[in-house]
Amino acid sequence: MTTTAAPRLEARGVTVRFGGLVALNDVDLVVPAAGIVGLVGPNGAGKSTLFAVLSGLLRPQVGAVFLDGREVTRSSPQARARRGLARTFQQPELFSGLTVRDHVVLADRVRHARGRIWSDLVTAGGFRASGAAEDRRVEEILELLHLGEQAHRPVAGLPLGTARLLEVGRALALEPTVLLLDEPSSGLDTRETEELATVFTDISRERGVSLLLVEHDVELVLGLSDTVHVIDFGVEISVGDPAHIRADPAVRAAYLGADADADEDRTKS
Repeated sequence: MTTTAAPRLEARGVTVRFGGLVALNDVDLVVPAAGIVGLVGPNGAGKSTLFAVLSGLLRPQVGAVFLDGREVTRSSPQARARRGLARTFQQPELFSGLTVRDHVVLADRVRHARGRIWSDLVTAGGFRASGAAEDRRVEEILELLHLGEQAHRPVAGLPLGTARLLEVGRALALEPTVLLLDEPSSGLDTRETEELATVFTDISRERGVSLLLVEHDVELVLGLSDTVHVIDFGVEISVGDPAHIRADPAVRAAYLGADADADEDRTKS
């Protein structure tokens, strides 16, 4: 008898209201194991609200969230992190007195040696080596993110693209099964965005981590994702592979206005 593995992350029928405003209305989303899923939509569509529901910062009035088949709708962000959910933020929050490597070491110790955090940061114990296993884990992440040459650089003054990669590195050090990426390309130039896309593909393929990208850069999402969900005014208007999303008139209308198809017809005539 064949059984189907539960999705890494799933939202079922999520509805969120703020007073009389319906921010999300009966939205479903599935992130499979080792998959890359995109979530896009025009400004104000409800992407950030759904992201907050998935990460545990906001509880829906209706619907449920599952991690590896287990309901976590009422679980805190910390409890979800312990079950394998990690996330990044639009604005990286880094410790100015630490190096690039220090940040990954600190995140690794949150996962593997939480008792050392106090001595590392507060009692001047410093970042003394914990052994070969920690070094191996940290070096693997730095290599994966192409940060090896900058490992000992202080984070003060890092380019935004490098800071974003470092935040991804901190999340990976927690050994998540699914990683939520909040507008990762915001403020980056074309080269930095391309480098980020390569890293995300490597993370999925080499570490088996599932990725959910909430992004304003639709082309980045379409180029990376196996499946894309499009929401507008809190409603899911399309879901499918990138080719389906590109061809969907509902998506064109949401981004270009209701007269997009009419304009195209006039152009052809």
